[in-house]
Amino acid sequence: MSVQSASGRVTAPGGRAAGTTRRGQTVKFVVLLALAVLFLLPMYVLLVTGFKPFAEATAARAWSLPQTWSGEGWAAAWEALSSGLRNSLMVAVPSAVVSAVLGSMNGFVMARWRFPGADTVFTLFLFGMFIPYQAVMIPLQQMLVGAGLMGGLFPLILAHTVYGIPICTLIFRNYYASIPQTLIEAARVDGAGMLRTYASVVLPVSAPAFAVTLIWQFTSAWNDFLFAVFLTGPNSWPVTVQLNNVAGSMVVPYNQQMAAAVLASLPTLVVYLLLGRYFMRGLMAGALKG
Repeated sequence: MSVQSASGRVTAPGGRAAGTTRRGQTVKFVVLLALAVLFLLPMYVLLVTGFKPFAEATAARAWSLPQTWSGEGWAAAWEALSSGLRNSLMVAVPSAVVSAVLGSMNGFVMARWRFPGADTVFTLFLFGMFIPYQAVMIPLQQMLVGAGLMGGLFPLILAHTVYGIPICTLIFRNYYASIPQTLIEAARVDGAGMLRTYASVVLPVSAPAFAVTLIWQFTSAWNDFLFAVFLTGPNSWPVTVQLNNVAGSMVVPYNQQMAAAVLASLPTLVVYLLLGRYFMRGLMAGALKG
């Protein structure tokens, strides 16, 4: 509610002029709009180039709209990436779900069901977050070959699941630490053990933390290239490897490449759109704090 001073100037409750407040909001809106446009410019180039015929898809005409709208680039991109999209889904979904579930269980034990040496175990979990892929690539491949697990998508699922457990454990531990201790104590008084407390009290309120971990793990597994090259063969290549192979020998098919880039990024965009609200709630609830 604004008030009018003795001079007749309308001011906001904090003493600032209402006009100044409106100007500040206008400036923020313009700045945010400019940043949004800048962020979306690459997507514009991808889309308009994908709809151009091969003759129009040149670097010199990257910013211009197609004179003739064509779907040949999208058809070629789908033909080149369809098997890779399927393989990536078969890797990203189970690795994200399994690592999130295991991370939830670990996080609950670390946060609310203390045991001797819990801090040491949690520290060892955290060390797993800082081991680069390159450091374990050759030993991991040799171990999988020795175990007879190479070939197919299982090695890739296993690698992403194991690598995802430390970060998922950290996220869930910090999230569960914000749950009131009285709820846990009430469950113990009612005779609930660790598993019953987890299933009946903790798990129903874990949706924001699961959204954070599922988005994180799905995106990480979907965008992986290094593990995919080392641990899979041509018949099991995910979309990132096949996207890298979408290139011409003498002439670059820009329309096919741009369309393929859009197709490869759509699943992660859909996941963010579906779980984005819960993702922000999980962040605000402290899922990535501590």
